[in-house]
Amino acid sequence: MSTVELPQGTRARAFLVLSRPHQWLKNPLPIFLPLIQASHWNAWIPFRLIYVTALFVLASIAVYVLNDIVDRDRDRLHPRKRLRPLAAGDITPATAYGFLAAVCVLLCAGTAVLPPGEGWPVWAYTALNLAYSLRLKHVPLVEAFAVAAGFVLRVLAGYAAIGLRPSPWLLLSVLTGCLLLVLGKRRKELADGATEHRPVLGGYSVPLLDHLILMSATLSAVGYLLFLRSATSSGHDPVVLILLSAPCALFALFRYLQLLMVEGGGGDPSATLLRDRPLLASGVLWATVVVLSLVFFDPRVSVN
Repeated sequence: MSTVELPQGTRARAFLVLSRPHQWLKNPLPIFLPLIQASHWNAWIPFRLIYVTALFVLASIAVYVLNDIVDRDRDRLHPRKRLRPLAAGDITPATAYGFLAAVCVLLCAGTAVLPPGEGWPVWAYTALNLAYSLRLKHVPLVEAFAVAAGFVLRVLAGYAAIGLRPSPWLLLSVLTGCLLLVLGKRRKELADGATEHRPVLGGYSVPLLDHLILMSATLSAVGYLLFLRSATSSGHDPVVLILLSAPCALFALFRYLQLLMVEGGGGDPSATLLRDRPLLASGVLWATVVVLSLVFFDPRVSVN
């Protein structure tokens, strides 16, 4: 497909669209989650987490660009994805490869300054998504676990940045919660008949996905409750306030299942989580409870 030379402003916008800034919000929450366990703070902890978040944003941009390069022909067959810069011909593959190289240089420079042992989750995430773009996304079930594992790596990066031992229960909750979102998206795509654009859907059925979704939701809820139990029993967080976060999390889980199985939503998990008012309200309330417990009501948390 030939590419028309774009004005500078339009080209810059095409690069921005290629980077998918609306997806960057996936990075901060899992990276900052380990703060719930923190019993000792210093002024550098938030900056370290912000820095790691920026590295994951760069890594995710690299993944999105590579994925769009690989899938540009298939994207042209999709009613919405055909508008992406590479599929629409706004950017040539050669230009996209140059942009990808520049992002990778920044990513290498950014991880090089991290202490030993802190940068590995970023590179593991990058390697995992490289394998995903080239092969894993075509393997049923494996592709869902690969996407969910990317969020577990974000949580591990947060733990490494603040020097805490990871909680296996939190990791389980994040893994299965993300599986719920990925499988919910596959269910919506399968119901919409998107098998031509995403061949991996041939390895699923709606009944199978319904069973896997309910299993994932159950494991996510149990993992989160066990994480809360371990956190409160260790004395890091006040029991009353932290346990108030459990109803918020459970309501959000139930609301997403309602959107998915009753209202036919779930095709875009990011948009669903950000646009549905009950989900937003429960998320804000959950965050408020956790922040209040950490900043104002936990006598064990000290700030230097």
